[in-house]
Amino acid sequence: MTPVTPLLAAATLAVSTLAGSLGALLGIGGGVFLVPFLVLGLGLPFHEAAGVSLAAVIGTSSAVSAATAGRAVINLRLGMVLEVATAAGGLAGGITAQLLAPSTLQLIFAGMAVGVAAIMAARPDEVALPATEDPGPLGGRYVDTATGAILTYRVDRLSVGLFASFLAGNLSTLLGIGGGIIKVPALVTWCGVPMRVAAATSAFMIGVTATSGAVIYWGNGDLSPALAASAVIGTHLGSTLGLRFSGRARARNLRRLLAAVLIVVAVLMIVRALA
Repeated sequence: MTPVTPLLAAATLAVSTLAGSLGALLGIGGGVFLVPFLVLGLGLPFHEAAGVSLAAVIGTSSAVSAATAGRAVINLRLGMVLEVATAAGGLAGGITAQLLAPSTLQLIFAGMAVGVAAIMAARPDEVALPATEDPGPLGGRYVDTATGAILTYRVDRLSVGLFASFLAGNLSTLLGIGGGIIKVPALVTWCGVPMRVAAATSAFMIGVTATSGAVIYWGNGDLSPALAASAVIGTHLGSTLGLRFSGRARARNLRRLLAAVLIVVAVLMIVRALA
């Protein structure tokens, strides 16, 4: 395990704050940003970065869920249904991660980031149902803070959401990213869930997924308590900042920001893996 110095702990705190801000803004947990920051910026081995990131994702999930609980944007029923598949995938991913080389994990990370960026960039604008429409057993209504309108939505293709959740759980533990980067695009693109609801529900779910994966990394000696503490504090601070801006941003702009950041991250990870 990498020796922890005061400078390394301070740098981890700084990059975790930035990652937490972006993660809360987009509802994807921050791990997709924190892992590249730790690997490319601070030189941590991929397995150690993934373990620290999962610990930080737990902090992000707690902060975002607490802050958005009163806004009716977290779909608890949908989240609990999808979490069953996500947790199963998370346990499988933690075992698989110990069998793959760091360069292989980095290439998987990059490929996943490019795919998700393409899906989000091509996603058409959301079309809300009339406020009086029946949302169905897993749908709901919420007030869009950007427009003040009451939006109604249904959840379509639940089987696709379950499959995406299992895949998200697997990749989240495998890559230390929390899983929101898979679940948010899947819920928005194929299941008809609005971006803001998908982000908040994903943030609620990723803490459970990250916990199951972090235990495995801890057992294998890849989770530094000191760096994890710095990362949790940083992501909590960053999440608070990110939430201040998320309510003012439009869904279209959030999708574009997510796609652009993912492309940059993918390029950096490919360069690192092939170096």
